[in-house]
Amino acid sequence: MTISHKLRAGGLAIILAWGWKRAAIALLAGALSSLAMAPFNAWPILFVTFPVIVWQIDGAGAGRWRGVPAAALTGWWFGLGYFVPGLYWIGYAFLVDASTFAWLMPFAILGLPAYLALFMALGFGLARLFWTRDASRVVALAASLTMSEWLRGHALTGFPWNALGYALTEPLVLAQTASLIGLWGLTFLAVAIFASPAVLIDGASRKRKRWIAPALALAVLLAMTVFGAVRLNRHPTVMLAGPKLRIMQPDLQQDAKFNYGARAEVMKKYLSLSDRASGPQSTGVRDVNILVWPESAFPFFLTREPEAMAEIADLLPKGAVLITGSVRAPDVPPGTRIRRAYNSIYVIDHEGNVLSVYDKLHLVPFGEFLPFQGLMEKIGFEQLTKVQGGFIPGTVRRSMKVPNAPPMLPLICYEAIFPGDVVEQKDRPGWIVNVTNDGWFGISTGPYQHLQQARMRAVEQGLPLVRAANTGISAVIDPVGRIVARLGLGLEGVLDSSLPAAIPPTTYARVGDVPILIILAAAWFLVLRRRTAK
Repeated sequence: MTISHKLRAGGLAIILAWGWKRAAIALLAGALSSLAMAPFNAWPILFVTFPVIVWQIDGAGAGRWRGVPAAALTGWWFGLGYFVPGLYWIGYAFLVDASTFAWLMPFAILGLPAYLALFMALGFGLARLFWTRDASRVVALAASLTMSEWLRGHALTGFPWNALGYALTEPLVLAQTASLIGLWGLTFLAVAIFASPAVLIDGASRKRKRWIAPALALAVLLAMTVFGAVRLNRHPTVMLAGPKLRIMQPDLQQDAKFNYGARAEVMKKYLSLSDRASGPQSTGVRDVNILVWPESAFPFFLTREPEAMAEIADLLPKGAVLITGSVRAPDVPPGTRIRRAYNSIYVIDHEGNVLSVYDKLHLVPFGEFLPFQGLMEKIGFEQLTKVQGGFIPGTVRRSMKVPNAPPMLPLICYEAIFPGDVVEQKDRPGWIVNVTNDGWFGISTGPYQHLQQARMRAVEQGLPLVRAANTGISAVIDPVGRIVARLGLGLEGVLDSSLPAAIPPTTYARVGDVPILIILAAAWFLVLRRRTAK
């Protein structure tokens, strides 16, 4: 039996599978597809798993729940298989205070993926609604999943983690296409490219034509590679002369970060580590003029602790500044009990003056606030950070002025995973700072995925990105996504670097999601034309 006959036999077996076999195939395909994400980046596996998706939707016309319901149910199983291994690390956060939250761990590990899988179900069902019998069905699937993935990134505050487009971000040459069409454009291309081999089993009447779709997919992949190589060659890493950065990565355990009694110990560690020599010629923090500390760096309100502010002033050399995350108390009369707070970034100078402050806009559900906060608290629930009433969201995203450097755009934690919601057109900064605390998630795949997604904001916008993470991975990334300096996961230390220069605004920075809207319009036009032609 030839390879083509074996492929056709395997495809037909998947098409005809029903009941628990159908669910198991979808679940396995989803689980294998998760290997395309960081840190594995095994994206060629999608050439195997995405054709399975097409064949299962082909077979959705049979069985009891035929048509759209069958396709949607298949999509849910695929999504569950994709999200459970991709997001298992979220469960680690419930072990930080195990006595309070451990019982919720199974609900997090299975409940969140089950919810996110609904968006996959929507994409599969929509694709089946406009399904065709020729290669245009791959386009229908790509358009449908792009729309459902976009919705996942926006509905109920959004969670676009491990969007399918991230499969085309490693190697770096492929990621450069995001500078033109953004993450959602990459999502469309990823589905269309990797699902294209499904048409190789089409009927004998289309024997000659069935090679066209895979050939076009490989041509697009080659074009992306050439474009990426040219773009990387045109934009070598150029360092600015003025800014001298030091990123401090304390690798501090979560129980210390939220224990007020450990404030003296925490400050001592931050100060001594920040002044650590990084080489034979190093004189510690005196070598730098911008020191960066991670998210929520202190188990106290920084600006309400004069001793801590004085210690920072003593640490910083003249003309230097500290960029640090910190919980910020709202402006209330003296003596008022503080129940809620902001998650913020401060810029502090060498005299201990606060030059600028930014309050996080996009808060983490269940981590920094609860949906229906008042009702949930009344029945005994609380978010992981245990801030009664939840954190207070900020009101505006804006750049911050930093001495010795261009204006900076602050992003706290997972604010860096939202494409198109980063840079304001009229307030373009010179660099992005992402302070985060991935210590909630231990030594797992989560921090690698977070770094991958933050790096894509640099590629999309043409801006360098500086990342300070409590437990890692801290990094300095140039405006085309090269990691020019990095401090690994689970390490304590400092990372010294100059600041890469920005490049001119990318196409995506100028026009946003307009290109993917055009692509989707063309895709649906093609699909509808093929359906009406039958």
